[in-house]
Amino acid sequence: MNPLLQPEPSLLARFAGVSTPVKPVTYAATGFGLMLFKYAGEAALIWQQTGEWIAPWRFLSPSFLFRFGDTYNALPNPELILWILALWTLPFVWVGVSMTVRRAKDAGLPSWTGIGFFLPVVNYLVMLTLCFLPSVAAGAKPDRTLRGEERVMWAALSGVLGGSVLGLGMTVFSVFVLGEYGSTLFIGTPFAMGVTGAFLLNLRQPRSLVANAAVGVLMMATGGGLLTLFALEGLICLAMAAPLAMVLCWMGVFFGYGLARWERRLAVLGSVLPLPLLGILEPAPGHTEIREVVTSVDIQASPEDVWENVIGFGGVELPPPPEWYFKTGIAYPIRARIEGEGVGAVRYCEFSTGPFVEPITVWDPPHHLAFDVQKSPPTMEEWSPYNTVHAPHLDGILQSHHGEFRLIPLPDGGTRLEGHTWYSFAMAPIVWWGLWSDTSIHLIHRRVLEHIKRVTEAS
Repeated sequence: MNPLLQPEPSLLARFAGVSTPVKPVTYAATGFGLMLFKYAGEAALIWQQTGEWIAPWRFLSPSFLFRFGDTYNALPNPELILWILALWTLPFVWVGVSMTVRRAKDAGLPSWTGIGFFLPVVNYLVMLTLCFLPSVAAGAKPDRTLRGEERVMWAALSGVLGGSVLGLGMTVFSVFVLGEYGSTLFIGTPFAMGVTGAFLLNLRQPRSLVANAAVGVLMMATGGGLLTLFALEGLICLAMAAPLAMVLCWMGVFFGYGLARWERRLAVLGSVLPLPLLGILEPAPGHTEIREVVTSVDIQASPEDVWENVIGFGGVELPPPPEWYFKTGIAYPIRARIEGEGVGAVRYCEFSTGPFVEPITVWDPPHHLAFDVQKSPPTMEEWSPYNTVHAPHLDGILQSHHGEFRLIPLPDGGTRLEGHTWYSFAMAPIVWWGLWSDTSIHLIHRRVLEHIKRVTEAS
Protein backbone atom coordinates (compact mmCIF):
# COMPACT_ATOMS: atom_id res chain seq x y z
CA MET A 1 0.00 0.00 0.00
CA ASN A 2 1.18 3.49 -0.78
CA PRO A 3 2.31 5.08 2.52
CA LEU A 4 0.54 8.27 1.47
CA LEU A 5 -2.75 6.39 1.35
CA GLN A 6 -2.39 4.78 4.80
CA PRO A 7 -4.92 6.11 7.33
CA GLU A 8 -3.67 8.26 10.15
CA PRO A 9 -3.33 6.28 13.41
CA SER A 10 -6.07 6.91 15.92
CA LEU A 11 -5.52 8.90 19.10
CA LEU A 12 -5.66 5.67 21.10
CA ALA A 13 -3.01 4.05 18.90
CA ARG A 14 -0.74 7.08 19.33
CA PHE A 15 -1.03 7.19 23.09
CA ALA A 16 -1.51 3.56 24.14
CA GLY A 17 -0.75 1.42 21.09
CA VAL A 18 2.16 -0.94 20.56
CA SER A 19 3.41 -0.15 17.05
CA THR A 20 2.83 3.51 16.10
CA PRO A 21 6.22 5.34 16.17
CA VAL A 22 6.60 8.17 18.68
CA LYS A 23 8.65 11.22 17.69
CA PRO A 24 10.64 13.33 20.20
CA VAL A 25 8.29 16.33 20.14
CA THR A 26 5.21 14.13 20.55
CA TYR A 27 6.86 12.23 23.41
CA ALA A 28 7.92 15.39 25.26
CA ALA A 29 4.61 17.20 24.80
CA THR A 30 2.55 14.17 25.82
CA GLY A 31 4.80 13.35 28.78
CA PHE A 32 4.84 16.82 30.32
CA GLY A 33 1.16 17.34 29.51
CA LEU A 34 0.11 14.11 31.24
CA MET A 35 2.32 14.87 34.23
CA LEU A 36 0.59 18.24 34.68
CA PHE A 37 -2.83 16.68 34.19
CA LYS A 38 -2.10 13.91 36.70
CA TYR A 39 -0.72 16.37 39.25
CA ALA A 40 -3.78 18.60 38.86
CA GLY A 41 -6.11 15.64 39.41
CA GLU A 42 -4.32 14.42 42.54
CA ALA A 43 -3.89 17.90 43.97
CA ALA A 44 -7.57 18.70 43.38
CA LEU A 45 -8.66 15.51 45.16
CA ILE A 46 -6.48 16.22 48.18
CA TRP A 47 -7.60 19.86 48.28
CA GLN A 48 -11.24 18.76 48.17
CA GLN A 49 -10.63 16.38 51.09
CA THR A 50 -8.37 18.51 53.28
CA GLY A 51 -8.33 22.08 51.93
CA GLU A 52 -4.56 21.87 51.38
CA TRP A 53 -2.52 21.79 48.16
CA ILE A 54 0.34 19.36 47.72
CA ALA A 55 3.58 20.94 46.54
CA PRO A 56 4.40 20.29 42.84
CA TRP A 57 7.91 19.06 43.64
CA ARG A 58 6.46 16.31 45.85
CA PHE A 59 4.65 14.96 42.82
CA LEU A 60 7.98 13.66 41.47
CA SER A 61 8.18 11.07 44.27
CA PRO A 62 6.98 7.54 43.39
CA SER A 63 5.58 7.19 46.93
CA PHE A 64 1.98 8.33 47.38
CA LEU A 65 2.46 8.95 51.10
CA PHE A 66 5.62 11.03 50.61
CA ARG A 67 3.77 13.22 48.14
CA PHE A 68 1.15 14.11 50.73
CA GLY A 69 3.42 14.40 53.77
CA ASP A 70 1.48 15.35 56.91
CA THR A 71 -1.60 15.94 54.75
CA TYR A 72 -2.06 12.16 54.55
CA ASN A 73 -2.89 12.01 58.28
CA ALA A 74 -5.56 14.67 57.78
CA LEU A 75 -7.46 12.66 55.18
CA PRO A 76 -10.88 11.50 56.48
CA ASN A 77 -10.48 8.08 54.79
CA PRO A 78 -6.82 7.67 53.78
CA GLU A 79 -7.11 4.01 52.69
CA LEU A 80 -9.92 4.82 50.25
CA ILE A 81 -8.03 7.81 48.87
CA LEU A 82 -4.94 5.67 48.41
CA TRP A 83 -6.91 3.16 46.35
CA ILE A 84 -8.53 5.87 44.24
CA LEU A 85 -5.10 7.31 43.46
CA ALA A 86 -3.72 3.86 42.65
CA LEU A 87 -6.50 3.18 40.14
CA TRP A 88 -6.12 6.70 38.76
CA THR A 89 -2.42 6.01 38.17
CA LEU A 90 -2.81 2.79 36.16
CA PRO A 91 -3.79 4.31 32.76
CA PHE A 92 -0.96 6.85 33.05
CA VAL A 93 1.46 3.98 33.67
CA TRP A 94 0.32 2.14 30.56
CA VAL A 95 0.52 5.24 28.35
CA GLY A 96 3.95 6.04 29.81
CA VAL A 97 5.49 2.63 29.22
CA SER A 98 3.83 2.26 25.81
CA MET A 99 5.18 5.57 24.52
CA THR A 100 8.59 5.04 26.15
CA VAL A 101 9.07 1.67 24.44
CA ARG A 102 7.99 3.06 21.05
CA ARG A 103 10.09 6.21 21.48
CA ALA A 104 13.13 4.06 22.27
CA LYS A 105 12.52 2.02 19.12
CA ASP A 106 12.07 5.19 17.06
CA ALA A 107 15.41 6.47 18.40
CA GLY A 108 17.17 3.24 17.41
CA LEU A 109 17.54 1.97 20.98
CA PRO A 110 16.57 -1.52 22.17
CA SER A 111 12.89 -1.74 23.03
CA TRP A 112 13.71 -3.02 26.51
CA THR A 113 14.99 0.50 27.27
CA GLY A 114 11.34 1.18 28.07
CA ILE A 115 11.66 -0.89 31.24
CA GLY A 116 13.55 2.09 32.65
CA PHE A 117 10.13 3.74 33.00
CA PHE A 118 9.50 1.59 36.08
CA LEU A 119 12.75 2.45 37.89
CA PRO A 120 12.42 5.34 40.37
CA VAL A 121 14.72 8.32 39.63
CA VAL A 122 16.21 6.45 36.64
CA ASN A 123 12.89 6.84 34.82
CA TYR A 124 13.23 10.64 34.74
CA LEU A 125 16.70 10.38 33.21
CA VAL A 126 15.45 7.88 30.61
CA MET A 127 12.47 10.05 29.68
CA LEU A 128 14.49 13.27 29.45
CA THR A 129 17.03 11.54 27.23
CA LEU A 130 14.33 10.22 24.93
CA CYS A 131 12.88 13.72 24.60
CA PHE A 132 16.05 14.85 22.79
CA LEU A 133 17.25 11.78 20.87
CA PRO A 134 16.41 12.15 17.16
CA SER A 135 14.51 9.54 15.22
CA VAL A 136 16.55 6.97 13.32
CA ALA A 137 16.05 7.24 9.56
CA ALA A 138 14.03 4.46 7.96
CA GLY A 139 16.35 1.75 6.69
CA ALA A 140 19.12 2.62 9.14
CA LYS A 141 18.31 -0.61 10.89
CA PRO A 142 16.63 -3.69 9.36
CA ASP A 143 12.88 -3.62 9.92
CA ARG A 144 12.84 -7.36 10.60
CA THR A 145 15.15 -6.96 13.60
CA LEU A 146 13.10 -4.14 15.05
CA ARG A 147 9.84 -6.02 14.65
CA GLY A 148 11.29 -9.17 16.18
CA GLU A 149 12.74 -7.29 19.13
CA GLU A 150 9.49 -5.45 19.59
CA ARG A 151 7.52 -8.69 19.66
CA VAL A 152 9.80 -10.15 22.32
CA MET A 153 9.60 -6.97 24.37
CA TRP A 154 5.83 -6.76 24.33
CA ALA A 155 5.42 -10.47 24.94
CA ALA A 156 7.66 -10.29 28.01
CA LEU A 157 5.99 -7.10 29.23
CA SER A 158 2.50 -8.54 28.83
CA GLY A 159 3.55 -11.70 30.68
CA VAL A 160 5.10 -9.80 33.59
CA LEU A 161 2.23 -7.32 33.92
CA GLY A 162 -0.49 -9.94 33.41
CA GLY A 163 0.86 -12.23 36.12
CA SER A 164 1.72 -9.49 38.61
CA VAL A 165 -1.68 -7.77 38.28
CA LEU A 166 -3.34 -11.15 38.87
CA GLY A 167 -1.27 -11.53 42.05
CA LEU A 168 -2.17 -8.03 43.24
CA GLY A 169 -5.87 -8.59 42.59
CA MET A 170 -5.96 -11.95 44.39
CA THR A 171 -4.09 -10.49 47.38
CA VAL A 172 -6.60 -7.65 47.72
CA PHE A 173 -9.56 -10.04 47.28
CA SER A 174 -8.26 -12.66 49.71
CA VAL A 175 -6.96 -10.35 52.43
CA PHE A 176 -9.32 -7.36 52.34
CA VAL A 177 -12.52 -8.92 51.00
CA LEU A 178 -12.39 -12.44 52.47
CA GLY A 179 -10.09 -11.55 55.38
CA GLU A 180 -8.02 -14.72 54.87
CA TYR A 181 -4.38 -15.70 54.42
CA GLY A 182 -5.02 -19.16 53.03
CA SER A 183 -3.60 -21.73 50.65
CA THR A 184 -5.44 -20.17 47.70
CA LEU A 185 -3.38 -17.02 48.21
CA PHE A 186 0.01 -18.59 48.94
CA ILE A 187 -0.17 -21.71 46.74
CA GLY A 188 -2.84 -21.25 44.05
CA THR A 189 -2.07 -17.62 43.23
CA PRO A 190 1.70 -17.93 42.53
CA PHE A 191 1.02 -20.99 40.34
CA ALA A 192 -1.71 -19.16 38.39
CA MET A 193 0.57 -16.13 38.01
CA GLY A 194 3.21 -18.37 36.44
CA VAL A 195 0.67 -19.96 34.07
CA THR A 196 -0.67 -16.56 32.98
CA GLY A 197 2.73 -14.94 32.52
CA ALA A 198 4.22 -17.83 30.53
CA PHE A 199 1.14 -18.22 28.36
CA LEU A 200 1.25 -14.53 27.36
CA LEU A 201 5.00 -14.70 26.77
CA ASN A 202 4.82 -17.74 24.49
CA LEU A 203 1.45 -17.14 22.85
CA ARG A 204 2.78 -15.86 19.49
CA GLN A 205 6.07 -17.71 19.45
CA PRO A 206 7.74 -20.17 21.84
CA ARG A 207 10.54 -18.60 23.87
CA SER A 208 13.44 -20.32 25.56
CA LEU A 209 13.07 -21.89 28.98
CA VAL A 210 15.62 -19.39 30.30
CA ALA A 211 13.44 -16.53 29.06
CA ASN A 212 10.41 -18.12 30.72
CA ALA A 213 12.23 -18.55 34.03
CA ALA A 214 13.45 -14.93 33.85
CA VAL A 215 9.92 -13.65 33.23
CA GLY A 216 8.79 -15.64 36.27
CA VAL A 217 11.37 -13.86 38.43
CA LEU A 218 10.45 -10.42 37.01
CA MET A 219 6.77 -11.21 37.52
CA MET A 220 7.19 -12.05 41.20
CA ALA A 221 9.44 -9.00 41.73
CA THR A 222 6.88 -6.74 40.04
CA GLY A 223 4.04 -8.26 42.05
CA GLY A 224 5.96 -7.71 45.27
CA GLY A 225 6.77 -4.17 44.16
CA LEU A 226 3.09 -3.42 43.60
CA LEU A 227 2.19 -4.73 47.07
CA THR A 228 4.93 -2.53 48.52
CA LEU A 229 3.92 0.49 46.42
CA PHE A 230 0.31 0.29 47.58
CA ALA A 231 1.43 -0.22 51.22
CA LEU A 232 -0.27 -3.62 51.35
CA GLU A 233 2.79 -5.56 52.48
CA GLY A 234 6.29 -5.04 53.85
CA LEU A 235 9.59 -6.29 52.52
CA ILE A 236 10.32 -8.82 55.27
CA CYS A 237 7.05 -10.72 54.86
CA LEU A 238 7.49 -10.68 51.09
CA ALA A 239 10.97 -12.15 51.58
CA MET A 240 9.53 -14.90 53.83
CA ALA A 241 6.93 -15.82 51.20
CA ALA A 242 9.33 -15.52 48.24
CA PRO A 243 10.99 -19.00 48.27
CA LEU A 244 7.67 -20.87 48.30
CA ALA A 245 6.01 -18.46 45.88
CA MET A 246 8.93 -18.55 43.45
CA VAL A 247 8.97 -22.36 43.24
CA LEU A 248 5.21 -22.46 42.67
CA CYS A 249 5.47 -19.66 40.11
CA TRP A 250 8.12 -21.55 38.14
CA MET A 251 5.92 -24.65 38.20
CA GLY A 252 3.13 -22.55 36.73
CA VAL A 253 5.54 -21.01 34.20
CA PHE A 254 6.50 -24.38 32.74
CA PHE A 255 2.84 -25.44 32.72
CA GLY A 256 1.86 -22.23 30.92
CA TYR A 257 4.77 -22.68 28.51
CA GLY A 258 3.34 -26.03 27.44
CA LEU A 259 -0.19 -24.67 27.17
CA ALA A 260 0.95 -21.79 24.94
CA ARG A 261 2.59 -24.20 22.50
CA TRP A 262 -0.79 -25.87 21.98
CA GLU A 263 -2.75 -22.63 22.48
CA ARG A 264 -4.87 -24.10 25.26
CA ARG A 265 -6.60 -20.85 26.15
CA LEU A 266 -9.42 -22.57 28.03
CA ALA A 267 -6.91 -24.39 30.20
CA VAL A 268 -5.31 -21.08 31.18
CA LEU A 269 -8.69 -19.61 32.05
CA GLY A 270 -9.40 -22.79 34.02
CA SER A 271 -6.35 -22.18 36.19
CA VAL A 272 -7.15 -18.50 36.81
CA LEU A 273 -10.92 -18.01 36.94
CA PRO A 274 -11.59 -20.49 39.80
CA LEU A 275 -9.16 -18.70 42.15
CA PRO A 276 -11.71 -16.31 43.72
CA LEU A 277 -14.20 -19.20 44.08
CA LEU A 278 -11.54 -21.40 45.69
CA GLY A 279 -10.75 -18.56 48.08
CA ILE A 280 -14.42 -18.31 49.04
CA LEU A 281 -14.85 -22.06 49.49
CA GLU A 282 -11.57 -22.60 51.35
CA PRO A 283 -12.08 -22.84 55.12
CA ALA A 284 -10.48 -19.87 56.83
CA PRO A 285 -7.21 -20.89 58.54
CA GLY A 286 -8.24 -20.22 62.13
CA HIS A 287 -6.43 -20.48 65.46
CA THR A 288 -7.15 -24.19 65.79
CA GLU A 289 -3.69 -25.78 65.94
CA ILE A 290 -1.79 -24.94 69.12
CA ARG A 291 1.98 -25.13 68.64
CA GLU A 292 4.56 -25.34 71.43
CA VAL A 293 8.06 -23.90 71.21
CA VAL A 294 10.63 -24.88 73.85
CA THR A 295 14.08 -23.34 74.30
CA SER A 296 16.53 -24.05 77.11
CA VAL A 297 19.82 -22.80 78.52
CA ASP A 298 22.07 -24.12 81.32
CA ILE A 299 23.02 -21.62 84.02
CA GLN A 300 25.82 -22.03 86.58
CA ALA A 301 23.68 -21.02 89.56
CA SER A 302 21.07 -22.55 91.84
CA PRO A 303 17.35 -22.46 90.96
CA GLU A 304 16.80 -20.03 93.87
CA ASP A 305 19.23 -17.53 92.34
CA VAL A 306 17.80 -17.97 88.84
CA TRP A 307 14.21 -17.55 90.04
CA GLU A 308 14.69 -13.95 91.13
CA ASN A 309 15.86 -12.99 87.64
CA VAL A 310 13.14 -14.96 85.86
CA ILE A 311 10.43 -12.81 87.45
CA GLY A 312 11.66 -9.45 86.18
CA PHE A 313 14.90 -10.02 84.23
CA GLY A 314 16.84 -9.07 87.34
CA GLY A 315 15.56 -5.51 87.12
CA VAL A 316 17.98 -4.92 84.24
CA GLU A 317 16.82 -3.76 80.83
CA LEU A 318 17.99 -5.92 77.96
CA PRO A 319 20.62 -4.23 75.78
CA PRO A 320 19.79 -3.33 72.16
CA PRO A 321 19.91 -6.54 70.10
CA PRO A 322 23.09 -6.94 68.06
CA GLU A 323 21.62 -9.83 66.04
CA TRP A 324 20.80 -8.94 62.43
CA TYR A 325 17.45 -10.74 62.45
CA PHE A 326 16.02 -8.44 65.13
CA LYS A 327 16.98 -5.48 62.96
CA THR A 328 14.59 -6.75 60.27
CA GLY A 329 11.56 -5.76 62.33
CA ILE A 330 10.85 -8.90 64.40
CA ALA A 331 9.50 -7.86 67.80
CA TYR A 332 12.00 -8.40 70.60
CA PRO A 333 11.78 -8.12 74.44
CA ILE A 334 13.22 -5.09 76.20
CA ARG A 335 12.24 -5.32 79.87
CA ALA A 336 9.87 -7.10 82.27
CA ARG A 337 8.20 -6.31 85.57
CA ILE A 338 5.62 -7.96 87.78
CA GLU A 339 2.86 -6.43 89.91
CA GLY A 340 2.01 -8.54 92.94
CA GLU A 341 3.15 -11.99 93.94
CA GLY A 342 1.70 -15.45 93.52
CA VAL A 343 -1.20 -16.62 91.36
CA GLY A 344 -3.18 -13.57 90.22
CA ALA A 345 -0.16 -11.29 89.95
CA VAL A 346 0.33 -9.68 86.52
CA ARG A 347 3.58 -9.77 84.60
CA TYR A 348 4.28 -7.11 81.97
CA CYS A 349 6.84 -7.97 79.31
CA GLU A 350 7.68 -4.94 77.19
CA PHE A 351 8.56 -5.68 73.55
CA SER A 352 9.78 -3.35 70.83
CA THR A 353 6.22 -3.25 69.44
CA GLY A 354 4.36 -2.94 72.76
CA PRO A 355 3.64 -4.82 76.02
CA PHE A 356 2.51 -8.37 76.72
CA VAL A 357 0.06 -8.55 79.63
CA GLU A 358 0.47 -11.92 81.38
CA PRO A 359 -1.63 -12.90 84.44
CA ILE A 360 0.23 -15.48 86.55
CA THR A 361 -1.46 -18.93 86.70
CA VAL A 362 1.29 -21.01 88.40
CA TRP A 363 3.64 -19.63 91.07
CA ASP A 364 5.90 -22.37 92.40
CA PRO A 365 9.27 -20.88 93.38
CA PRO A 366 11.92 -21.80 92.50
CA HIS A 367 10.68 -24.38 89.99
CA HIS A 368 7.78 -23.24 87.88
CA LEU A 369 6.30 -19.90 86.70
CA ALA A 370 3.39 -20.02 84.25
CA PHE A 371 1.09 -17.35 82.83
CA ASP A 372 -1.66 -16.75 80.29
CA VAL A 373 -1.33 -14.09 77.62
CA GLN A 374 -4.14 -11.60 78.04
CA LYS A 375 -2.88 -9.01 75.55
CA SER A 376 -0.12 -9.10 72.97
CA PRO A 377 1.38 -6.46 70.63
CA PRO A 378 2.03 -6.77 66.87
CA THR A 379 4.51 -9.49 65.98
CA MET A 380 6.78 -7.23 63.95
CA GLU A 381 7.33 -3.85 62.36
CA GLU A 382 7.48 -4.09 58.58
CA TRP A 383 10.26 -2.68 56.43
CA SER A 384 8.50 -0.29 54.10
CA PRO A 385 8.93 3.20 52.59
CA TYR A 386 5.66 4.11 54.30
CA ASN A 387 4.85 4.89 57.90
CA THR A 388 1.87 2.53 57.77
CA VAL A 389 1.58 -0.88 56.12
CA HIS A 390 -2.01 -2.07 55.67
CA ALA A 391 -1.30 -5.75 56.39
CA PRO A 392 -3.83 -7.32 58.80
CA HIS A 393 -1.47 -10.19 59.62
CA LEU A 394 0.71 -7.85 61.68
CA ASP A 395 -1.82 -7.90 64.49
CA GLY A 396 -3.86 -10.99 65.34
CA ILE A 397 -2.65 -13.68 62.94
CA LEU A 398 -0.13 -15.00 65.51
CA GLN A 399 -1.71 -15.36 68.95
CA SER A 400 0.25 -16.32 72.04
CA HIS A 401 -1.91 -18.22 74.52
CA HIS A 402 0.32 -19.41 77.36
CA GLY A 403 3.91 -19.25 78.49
CA GLU A 404 6.02 -20.61 81.30
CA PHE A 405 9.50 -20.93 82.75
CA ARG A 406 10.69 -24.23 84.23
CA LEU A 407 13.77 -24.37 86.43
CA ILE A 408 15.30 -27.85 86.56
CA PRO A 409 18.16 -28.53 89.04
CA LEU A 410 21.28 -30.07 87.51
CA PRO A 411 23.62 -32.56 89.26
CA ASP A 412 26.49 -30.04 89.22
CA GLY A 413 24.46 -27.47 91.20
CA GLY A 414 23.43 -25.49 88.14
CA THR A 415 19.99 -24.96 86.63
CA ARG A 416 18.45 -25.76 83.28
CA LEU A 417 16.09 -22.93 82.46
CA GLU A 418 13.38 -23.75 79.93
CA GLY A 419 11.14 -21.23 78.20
CA HIS A 420 7.84 -22.53 76.79
CA THR A 421 5.35 -20.72 74.53
CA TRP A 422 2.04 -22.06 73.24
CA TYR A 423 0.66 -20.16 70.30
CA SER A 424 -1.56 -20.48 67.21
CA PHE A 425 -1.06 -19.12 63.72
CA ALA A 426 -3.92 -18.37 61.30
CA MET A 427 -2.06 -18.53 57.99
CA ALA A 428 -1.86 -21.40 55.52
CA PRO A 429 0.02 -23.48 54.64
CA ILE A 430 1.00 -23.85 58.29
CA VAL A 431 3.82 -26.22 57.30
CA TRP A 432 5.57 -23.25 55.67
CA TRP A 433 4.61 -20.39 57.96
CA GLY A 434 5.10 -22.51 61.07
CA LEU A 435 8.80 -22.75 60.25
CA TRP A 436 9.10 -18.97 60.34
CA SER A 437 6.96 -18.45 63.45
CA ASP A 438 8.68 -21.26 65.41
CA THR A 439 12.08 -19.86 64.49
CA SER A 440 11.09 -16.32 65.50
CA ILE A 441 9.82 -17.47 68.90
CA HIS A 442 12.98 -19.52 69.45
CA LEU A 443 15.05 -16.38 68.79
CA ILE A 444 12.97 -14.40 71.26
CA HIS A 445 13.31 -17.16 73.87
CA ARG A 446 17.05 -17.27 73.31
CA ARG A 447 17.39 -13.50 73.86
CA VAL A 448 15.49 -13.70 77.18
CA LEU A 449 17.20 -16.83 78.48
CA GLU A 450 20.69 -15.64 77.61
CA HIS A 451 19.97 -12.35 79.39
CA ILE A 452 18.82 -14.17 82.54
CA LYS A 453 21.94 -16.36 82.33
CA ARG A 454 24.25 -13.31 82.06
CA VAL A 455 22.60 -11.43 84.91
CA THR A 456 22.49 -14.46 87.20
CA GLU A 457 26.05 -15.63 86.63
CA ALA A 458 27.39 -12.07 86.92
CA SER A 459 25.87 -11.75 90.39
